[in-house]
Amino acid sequence: MTVLLAQISDLHLDGSERATRRAERAMDHLRALPRPVDAVLVTGDIADHGAEAEYEEARRILAAPFPVLTCPGNHDARPAYRTALLGEEPGTGPVNRVHHIAGVAILMCDSTVPGRDEGRLDEETLAWIDTTLTELPGRTRSLIAFHQPPVELHHPLPDSCMLERSGDLAALLDAHPEVAAVLTGHAHTAAASAFARRPLIVGPAVTWTLRMPWEGDHAADRDQPPGLAFHVLDDDGRLTTHYRVVV
Repeated sequence: MTVLLAQISDLHLDGSERATRRAERAMDHLRALPRPVDAVLVTGDIADHGAEAEYEEARRILAAPFPVLTCPGNHDARPAYRTALLGEEPGTGPVNRVHHIAGVAILMCDSTVPGRDEGRLDEETLAWIDTTLTELPGRTRSLIAFHQPPVELHHPLPDSCMLERSGDLAALLDAHPEVAAVLTGHAHTAAASAFARRPLIVGPAVTWTLRMPWEGDHAADRDQPPGLAFHVLDDDGRLTTHYRVVV
């Protein structure tokens, strides 16, 4: 069964009209598709300051007739994220969730380190990933998503706060060939690379787009429209990604 997923990232909702309108445009575009997606993945930095009001707004904007799966980013705060976005009791531990979408297991993982921009999958999260994948029925296609990319993207800004100790995840994935790809956000640029012999897909940002060094000196291009990605996962476990902007 071919599965169609959309990915948005880095909404940075901060109460401003600009941030709200850009996030609404991205979600309105997805809701209006002639064929609905099977799910939307939101790969972190949903809020800009980690305030409950920002997550309350996010909950309204992200409401949809299809599943919307989230994970936190370095701008997010776990207690407010849990209470205002997920409707759960507050807590400071990592927010890890597995979702089963059309026969695919999607692991939304917490790579945040509270108070820091760089990421890390801590021992609790790595153990959760391993146990979750091990307990899946045989040949279940799987995807892993978190915020900070585990490889350099050749820009000093995201490369200064990428995922630390990425070798721990690479070693874990060696034992789990059912994982088809790794999806991240954080870098504010649509990118494709490889990690642990798998595709690594970096989703574009909703809030602003990163200028690469060869595109100019100012990192934040705030004039680019919101970006999103469509991922098609086929029966062979091959992931194909199409990037779009929302005008």
